[in-house]
Amino acid sequence: MTAPGSIDIETIGEDVPLLEGMRTARAIRRLARDPVPTELIRKVCEGGTYAPSGGNRQPWIFVAVTEPERRAWIAERYVETFREYIAPAFEAAKADPDFPEAKVRNMKAALHLAEHLHEAPVHLFVAGWTRRGAPQEQALFPCIQNVLLACRAVGLGASLTTIHRTHGEEIDRYLGLSERTPSCALLPIGWPLGRHGRPPREPVDTKLHFERYEAP
Repeated sequence: MTAPGSIDIETIGEDVPLLEGMRTARAIRRLARDPVPTELIRKVCEGGTYAPSGGNRQPWIFVAVTEPERRAWIAERYVETFREYIAPAFEAAKADPDFPEAKVRNMKAALHLAEHLHEAPVHLFVAGWTRRGAPQEQALFPCIQNVLLACRAVGLGASLTTIHRTHGEEIDRYLGLSERTPSCALLPIGWPLGRHGRPPREPVDTKLHFERYEAP
């Protein structure tokens, strides 16, 4: 799916059933270059603001990077780190004939994202105020999940990555963030080259236990 010709920002995504959105919110790592309207970025971030937070502190900060030269600066650092990070996994896959094909596909998609990150029209950074010197990740990750679900609802592709944290201080300063407001995650967002759908999952009954965990 690429960018629709015209978008009604107020109504888009409003009719997606909640549980169906959860079940079909795949990580989308192949994105079109088409721009995303500013108001649509605002809408998915608004979804993030409805996440719970201790004491209703709402510590989140969103920084949406859309200018090509700024995206290129971020992507240059990201891809260098990601190639080093993923290389051992590709070596393991090459050496093991029984290495799961699904994992290889995921690795290739993640590498594609890294090598084309500069083309993703929106680099959405989620940051937050620290409390007692520590990031409030217990609030930021529910916020991030809300943003990802909002992207699914309005038809955008998105995924969650934290690889940029290897260059965390340098990138945070570039974004105007300080030690008191560190970034927690990067969400590359754009119109998906592909489609949302239910990802493979093990049955819930293999994961759910009542009263006491019983090891398999």
